[in-house]
Order: sequence, then C-alpha cells, then structure tokens
Amino acid sequence: MQIQLNTDNNIVGRDELAGRVEASVGDALGRFSDQITRVEVHLGDVNSHKGGGDDIRCMIEARLAGHDPVAVTHQAADIELALNGAIGKVRRALDTVVGKQNDHQAAAKRDQSGLPGI
Repeated sequence: MQIQLNTDNNIVGRDELAGRVEASVGDALGRFSDQITRVEVHLGDVNSHKGGGDDIRCMIEARLAGHDPVAVTHQAADIELALNGAIGKVRRALDTVVGKQNDHQAAAKRDQSGLPGI
C-alpha cells in the first residue's frame, strides 16, 4: 500500500509530518493493505493566514483494486484531529465497501453451489 502526503504551503514540518501520517494511516488501514493500491492524504489550512476554529482540512482518498476511489474529508482545529477524524471516516467507508463485496461473493458462491440461501 503506497501512502502519499500532499500539503499546502501553510502546513509546516512536512518531513516529520510525512512519517507520522504514514504510520497512522498504515496502522489504521493495515487490514486492507492487500486491497488498497494507494492512499493519498491532502492536508491544508482552509483560511491560511487567519486564525480560527476548525480550519485544518484533511482529505483522504483510498484506491481499492477493482473499485472506485473512496474519499472522505474532515476539518478540525489542528492537524492531528483532522487526520484522525479523516482516518476514522475512511476506515468506516472501506469497511462498508469491502463488507458489501464479501456479501456479494458469498451470495455468488451459494448460488453456484445450488444450496438454498440462508
């Protein structure tokens, strides 16, 4: 699973941040690693030079082999909160996609075996 970080010019500490992002995303999505080809993480400061509440945006796009990309966004007061919120959302979205795929595969096997569905 390839993890790519993209930031805008207002996010500081890119090298250190890249390691933290890769570790967090890898840990959270590790069980999907054989199905995910690439994960892109986009971090940005929504209102750049101004202060404010939830102005850090994290967008995560996960590309599953054989599926459309799954993309989520989360805004929060700092990078860690935005990243963790987006990771939680993408993990739930991937659970749904993979769960549906597994349900369809199980139903197809039942249909092929000639056994009645349960």
